[in-house]
Formats: sequence, structure tokens, C-alpha cells
Amino acid sequence: MPDLTERCAWCGSDPLYVAYHDHEWGVPEYDSRALWEKLVLDGFQAGLSWITILRKREAFRETFEGFDPERVAAWGEAEVGQALQNPGIIRHRGKIEAAVKGARLFLEIEGSQGFSPFIWSFVGGRPIQNRFTALSQVPARTPQSEAMAKALKKRGFNFCGPVITYAFMQACGLVNDHVTHCPAHARVRALSPA
Repeated sequence: MPDLTERCAWCGSDPLYVAYHDHEWGVPEYDSRALWEKLVLDGFQAGLSWITILRKREAFRETFEGFDPERVAAWGEAEVGQALQNPGIIRHRGKIEAAVKGARLFLEIEGSQGFSPFIWSFVGGRPIQNRFTALSQVPARTPQSEAMAKALKKRGFNFCGPVITYAFMQACGLVNDHVTHCPAHARVRALSPA
């Protein structure tokens, strides 16, 4: 029988990871810019662990000018080259260029329908409340993440396959995948609109 005060096992005991789990992961995010930042960071995670990205998040924020989409959308080869020289981030040309392209695409979506409403449309505008009792029950992808990945790719986004989009959905609270015995499960559920 699980310890009813136990956190989700994936966060381990690293203080940074525990704080992220307890205060950010799964909390519904509705701010368009913050959603775009998390989507970019999840794209950088492809092939890596999230703790690697989390440890470098402040350097990413500094490098990508606070994830200001208008500023990043204006980047050219000089700014991409500077980012490639920064050891504080993941220095992957394809991912950096995808972030720049993604900023331009974000601005298009934000201007036409709003990025947040676009993202939240994949779950009907409200968080999906899962009731998993074990980490092994949590899927790596869902029909909703597949639909989101397909729509993002159709618009031109990169590094946004259905596994990445599901991790993004979990992080941004589009789904509540805290296991039921985790104290955060009920707290995140309470933050969701009725």
C-alpha cells in the first residue's frame, strides 16, 4: 500500500526537482508567454532529462531574453551564433533555430486566436483530472497530445512530437498526472476550474 503522504516518485529527492514538483508541475498555466516558454523548454528536453533543463532554466531565460517572443522572433544568425556559444544552455543549433521559428509562429497564433486558447482547446479548455495510483499507469502520450503535436507541426513548429507535447501538457496543468496519493494531486485539482 502506498504511503499517502508520498510525492510522485519521478521527482526523487533533488531539492530543485522537489520544489518544481511541489509548486509548478501540473499547476494550470493560462499565460500565453509562459506556455510558449514551457513548450520551448520541453523541445530542448528532447533526448535529455527534465532535471538537466531545469538546472539550466535561468540561463535559458537570460539567453532567450526572458522568452519574449517578439524579441526572439527578431533573431538572426548573430543571435543564434551567440546562443550556440553559451555553455549555460543546450547548444543544439536545430533546437535554437526551432525556438526562433517558434517565436514567429507563436506571434501568428497569438495575433489570430491567442496562444493560450489554442493550447487549451486540446483539452476542451479545462484540465483533465487523471486518477493514477502508480507512475507505471501514466501514459507517455495520449490522443490529445497526438492532436496537439499534429496541429503544432502543421503550423511549422519543431521538436513537438506527441511525447513532448504530453510532457508539456503535464507540466502546464492541462492534465493532472500527480498520482492520487501525492499531496499535490488534490492541491492541483482544487486550482482547476469547476
